Amino acid sequence: MHDAPSPSAANGHTGWMDSLSFRLFALTIIAILLVEFLVFVPSAANYRQSWLSERVQAARIAALSLEAAPSRMVSEELSNELLERAEVLAVAEISADRREQILPPAMPLDGPMKQVDLMEEGMSGAIIQTFATWTAPEGRMLTVRAMGSEPGHVLEIIVPEAPLKEGLTAFGWRILGLSLIISMTAGTLIYLLLLCLVVRPMQRVTDSVIRFRRNPGGWKQRVEPTSRRDEIGRAQNALADMEAAVSDSFRQRERLAQLGEAVAKINHDLRNTLATAQIASDALSASDDPRVQRAVPRLERALERAINLASETLKYGRSNTPAAKVQKIHLRQAVEEAAIEALAPYPGIDVQNELEETATGQSDPDHFHRISANLIRNAAEAMQGEGLIRLVPQADGVDFQDTGPGLPDKAQENLFKPFAASSRRDGSGLGLALSRDLARSMGGDLKLVETGPEGTCFRLSLPAEQD
Repeated sequence: MHDAPSPSAANGHTGWMDSLSFRLFALTIIAILLVEFLVFVPSAANYRQSWLSERVQAARIAALSLEAAPSRMVSEELSNELLERAEVLAVAEISADRREQILPPAMPLDGPMKQVDLMEEGMSGAIIQTFATWTAPEGRMLTVRAMGSEPGHVLEIIVPEAPLKEGLTAFGWRILGLSLIISMTAGTLIYLLLLCLVVRPMQRVTDSVIRFRRNPGGWKQRVEPTSRRDEIGRAQNALADMEAAVSDSFRQRERLAQLGEAVAKINHDLRNTLATAQIASDALSASDDPRVQRAVPRLERALERAINLASETLKYGRSNTPAAKVQKIHLRQAVEEAAIEALAPYPGIDVQNELEETATGQSDPDHFHRISANLIRNAAEAMQGEGLIRLVPQADGVDFQDTGPGLPDKAQENLFKPFAASSRRDGSGLGLALSRDLARSMGGDLKLVETGPEGTCFRLSLPAEQD
């Protein structure tokens, strides 16, 4: 089982120690201290070697003072004073054939001894011996060997290890204090830079995501796009685009729901009204007037389409497209019927039907009528009731051309999106989206061929005819 998120995490709030800024600050301090430690280790080894070298040099100077003494012999009191000034316990010189005790120890040297050869000890050995000094037992002494005053001679001194251990400890504390100051200063500067460049922008993006998750359709304070070109800038711009797209989608769904509700309310009354019109059309069908006989079939088809239109619009609001019943139709006759219906309010529009009398195509009759009527009506509205509409045959369908002013750029960007493509104040932006869905449900398509100041051309592609 997974643990449930804490209330603070669910609300988008995190503790101070869980925040990205604190983690960045802590990681910066740790990284700097780690680097300081890596620098400190060889520094401590150098300190140890310098301390031992100073004792060796002091022992050499004490040994040189014996050169002036007769037979290189001094009193015990002077010998002890030289040892004390050199901070060593004993000094000896070793050659190939003998060992000479230059300054003997003032007292017996009882205790653990450790030998150190400065002539052969490298940096790695010095580092190891430095850590060994910190763990050395109390009272241990070091026998240190170094180059003598003459070639082939080795100077050997004995020193207590306690002063070296104390010096290394004090050196370590000084370095630790300095490292803390440097790490805190550098960490603070890096933290402030990261806070401005990374943490704050990421907090804005995170807060925006959390608020948008709570109310994706109604939240108005979206994250603003930025001119930054790095990863955070691209993420912020992508989030701004996503929020805009999702908000628009939610608004469209809301309008579709409202449309479906409105159609559901008027559907019953509309059916009753159209039923009365159907009764009247049935009475007209009994007339012997030839003109009435020619008009009645068109009236009946128009009434049937009107009755189905409300129901199918409701289905579209529920994201359902009416199923297509593809069959062979006479294109010229179907287009003329659609033009008569669509141009009834626009007597000033001329129609140039270039389809052949025998032209046929595979289509659903109702779908073809609705698409054609919608395209012709849109063209008439764009031309404000005056202009020319040409119906041009194509190998796979029909072109609907007008002499209107063309579509604006904003309408072209959202041409087939519901509620987004209309350039008229009273337009729903639903007609073209529904028309393309109807065309695709038949196995065809609807697309914009061209638009501009000379006019606009839409192409309705129909499915290929079956042999």
